[in-house]
Parts: sequence; C-alpha cells; structure tokens
Amino acid sequence: MKLLNKIKKKDILYFLGVLIIGVFLVLVVRITYAFLAANINEARENVTLNSDDVDKLEFAVGDPLKIDATPTTLPENGANLVSTTTASASLLANTTNNTAEHTYFVYFNIPTNTFVYSDGSTPEIILTITDPNGSEVTNIDGLTYGTFNGVSGFDITTKTGLFTVANSYTITSNSSKTATTQTWNFKLTYLNLSFDQSLNFGKRLITEIQIQKEEHKETFADYIISTYTDGSNGLYYHDANLSNSAGDNSYRYAGANPNNYVCFGSDAETCPSDNLYRIIGVFGSEVKLIKSTSYGDYAWASSGSNTWSTSDIRTTLNTTYYNTLSETWQNKIATHTWKVGGMAWSDTNTAKQYYDTEVGSSSSSTTDSMKIGLMYVSDYGFSSEISDWTIPLYDYFYSDLYSGNNWLYLGDYEWTITPHSSDSSIVFCLYINGSLYDFSANNGYSARPVFYLNSNVTYVSGDGTESNPYKIS
Repeated sequence: MKLLNKIKKKDILYFLGVLIIGVFLVLVVRITYAFLAANINEARENVTLNSDDVDKLEFAVGDPLKIDATPTTLPENGANLVSTTTASASLLANTTNNTAEHTYFVYFNIPTNTFVYSDGSTPEIILTITDPNGSEVTNIDGLTYGTFNGVSGFDITTKTGLFTVANSYTITSNSSKTATTQTWNFKLTYLNLSFDQSLNFGKRLITEIQIQKEEHKETFADYIISTYTDGSNGLYYHDANLSNSAGDNSYRYAGANPNNYVCFGSDAETCPSDNLYRIIGVFGSEVKLIKSTSYGDYAWASSGSNTWSTSDIRTTLNTTYYNTLSETWQNKIATHTWKVGGMAWSDTNTAKQYYDTEVGSSSSSTTDSMKIGLMYVSDYGFSSEISDWTIPLYDYFYSDLYSGNNWLYLGDYEWTITPHSSDSSIVFCLYINGSLYDFSANNGYSARPVFYLNSNVTYVSGDGTESNPYKIS
C-alpha cells in the first residue's frame, strides 16, 4: 500500500504502472481469443470432415438404343440389325467406415413403339440384358423370354410401357478410394428374317434406360402413353404416319366416349362429379386436362376485345377458378406457354388446317404464359372420330351423320381460346349443334378450364372410366 501511494505521488511512475497493466490485459485478451479461435477453426474442420461419412453413389447411362429398319440396314438375306448400350452404378465408401452398401433400381422404358409383326406373329425385335455378374436376365414382368431365330432375350416387337429390370439391386463397397462399379449391358436385335419385313420400314421405336436410387413412380404422361394400342382404345398417336393428324407426336383421345376421365382436386374414394376432368391428350411430358362439365357462362371479354391477355375469362380462370383449388392441386398445374394469336375463319378448314394456323407451323408468334386456359379449336376437331378429321369443322354435328362422335361436345355454346385474327371483336366458339362458328367476344357462353399437368405428376390408380377415373399424385 505504501508502495502504491508512492507511485501515485510520482506521476511518471503512476503512468507507467497503468500502461503496464493495460498491456498485460491486452495480452491476456489476445491469448484468450487466439485459444478460442483455434478451437472454433478446429470445430469447423470437424464439420467438414463429417462430409466424408457420406457414401458416393452415382449412375450413368450410355448412348440411346436405336433401331432404324430400312432396306439398307436390313438387306435381304443379310445380318441382324443390332444396337447396344450400357447402364452403370458406381459406389465409393466413406472415409470413416471404408465400407458401404446401397440398393438401386433399373428400368427399361418404351414410351413409343409403332412396330408390328410383319407376318402377324413372329417376334422381330429382341431385347437382351446381362446383369453385372455376366448372367442374362430371363425374367421381366410383362415380357416373354425365349430364343428367337437363334437370339435369346425378350420379345418387345410391339411392346410399350415401363418394365422393371432390377428391383432393389444391392451394391457394396469396401474402399473410400476405389469405387465399386456394376455394369448392365443392353442389346436390341432386329432379326433379319426370311420373309418380307418391309411393313416395318420407317417405323419408330423409342427406348429409355433408367437407373436410379429411388423406386420409380410412373409419371401420368408415361402411363397414358403406355395404354396406347394404335387407336383401338380411342387414343391416337399423332405422328407423320397418321393421316390428317396434327403430326406433332402428341397422343390424343378421339371418338364418342373414350375412357379418359381423371379425378382432379379431390382424394375422395368416390370422385365427386364436380372434380371429374377428361384428358385431351399427352403433349411431350405433360397431360392436358379439361373439366368434364361447364364451369359456368361467361363473357369472353366484356369489353368486346378479343385480345386474350386482357380478356375477362382469362382473369376468371386464373384467379377465381384457380383459387377454388387447394395449394396441393394448384402445384400440379404447369405454367404453360400458350399460342393465343388466333387465326382466320374458314368454313372449309379441317382440324389439321386449323391446327396449322392456330398453334402449328403457320401460327402467330403471340403467346401467353399462364396456368389455365380454354380448349383450342383443333383440340375439339381432333377429339372427333378419326373418320371425321377430313370434314370441315363448320359441318361437325350439322346433321345426324356426325352426332355423338366427339367426346368434347357438351351440347351447348362453348368458348375456345382462339380469337379471330382479322376481326378484333370475334372469337371462335362451338355452336349448340356442335359445329364451329365465330361470335362477338362480349357474349356469355359456356367455358371449361383447360390446363397442363406438371410432368412430375404420377399415376396412382383407376382405369379412366367415369365410375373409376384415374387418380394422380
């Protein structure tokens, strides 16, 4: 205490003492911070190292399989036409355990196949699959295995759909440096047979190999495509080979009453009638739906203008109607780019001619990005029986000759989305007798919401009948 008092009396000594104490405290703080900082950094490194606990599972698929049967690729008395590819799974174990085990799934998908049996029954396209152990796969549900003209495999000549090759197949790894790789080999063989096979020249076969961690849930679009049976069930594939069709590679329902009902907006065991919709078709990976009954009578545009982007019905469908759906169902609807430029009137145009000028190669560049719209004129035209596709839409249902041939016909005046390109107040509309007319946009007529489902919507159950509609998820 005496020493401290002496220091206080000496200003210089007092100042030096305070300075020494201050330096000491700074050093203590810096040492403490350095210690804490080192521990924080070490903790961060430990977090980073924890990522090594994760196994690395990867998949790869080779070039697509391709069968192009022509007189050149399949000459008389020549060799078979062969296409091969691979699919592989690769697993690298984590550095913590140096061991890992996982399972995966392998699928063979045929979304499109227009081939036929040239002689009516003899298999022509054979699928051969070898597993990672070098053994040939001989059992796939839905396919017939055998030896055909000396080639073993599955007859897929006329097959479509998704087929399970491997279900929960196991892959293990005992190394964090060298991956374990399992390779599946796929081979398509088009048999060069002794009889005339020219019937299949120019036919189309699209295949897809899927190898993935999760079990496949079939998309709704793929499921509908898999039901295609060359039109016998009312579903038609509109490729270049289908006369008078859209030619856009879509799948569309046509005829009096195909099984194309969908329950949308409800998960009830028995679908409420107000939740029944119908499939116009499959366009790419999206299924296009229309409400099975009228949503109500509305003016297309009370202003009398036929510009879709400012129309009353566009607002009503994308707000009032859209908001009647829960968020779960709203999220199943795709935001789609619609052609809305319109077209000119003609009382001689068929569905194909209207398609070309409405949405096809000769269509306007005017578009609108939205969720809900109305049917196109060409949607209506192609929904009639295939034999009617050569008839002008003006004549549809004009007499009893065509009555009942079009499942989209409601027996009422009904708006389409398509404006008249040469008259700013006119819109194309279905007349009460089913033929096509054009009317003033400010008239009040029936309207049905139309929309495209997102491509990830999956098939759950149902056969498409009104009493057992398709359920989706």
